[in-house]
Amino acid sequence: MSSTPSLLIENLAFAYPDGNQALYGVNLRIEKGERVALLGPNGAGKTTLVMHMNGIHPTAHGKVEVAGQLVNSSDKESIKVIRSKVGIVFQDPDDQLFMPTVGEDIAFGPYNMGKRGAELDAIVDDALQLVGMSEFKERPPHHLSFGQRRRVAVATVLAMKPEILVLDEPSSNLDPASRRELADILRSLDITMVMVTHDLPYAYELCERSVILSGGIIVADGSTQEILTNSALLTANRLELPVGFSIQ
Repeated sequence: MSSTPSLLIENLAFAYPDGNQALYGVNLRIEKGERVALLGPNGAGKTTLVMHMNGIHPTAHGKVEVAGQLVNSSDKESIKVIRSKVGIVFQDPDDQLFMPTVGEDIAFGPYNMGKRGAELDAIVDDALQLVGMSEFKERPPHHLSFGQRRRVAVATVLAMKPEILVLDEPSSNLDPASRRELADILRSLDITMVMVTHDLPYAYELCERSVILSGGIIVADGSTQEILTNSALLTANRLELPVGFSIQ
């Protein structure tokens, strides 16, 4: 076990300004290189938890550390570094892609971190290669299929060389071929991964470990196989495997 985990969350509690308590003391440790599925019903606090990982929500109670660095929302320089370490791929790639070409979209983050010239070009080319989109570098993102745009969105995050790759419903709206292609890409990456998903077969395929968040607390944390074969646990937390899907 690594002495410094990619993510360490201790006693994290959070309430929105309207008084809605979203998290009630979450404890979570994710080691470097682990792939963890974050499961749970709508309104469980999954998005709120993710937004604490890179300081979008300030840590009001408890603490969050990324690669040993405390997430401190009041320290702007610290947050800039943390946000380069925790890369979030949104559910809708169109929320992430806004430049005239694929290459410019991928260069945007590293450019704003001070990368220039040949170094920047190499970062863009490496990220494109990781997601199998090298030949689309000069293409406008809106000319790509939805699945291709999602792969480019992943590349924009990988270009920042993050410690943790966070994926929000990565399989949503993908046709079967695009779904399989993305799974192959994600499986090939040597990176710590947190996958927020309702797609239990995708979690089973890509993540050895799963965590169920329900009502603002972690109610289960274990191997994905153990969790997905516990029908009572799934039912209690409004999670369902597709009809006919069986786990060996």
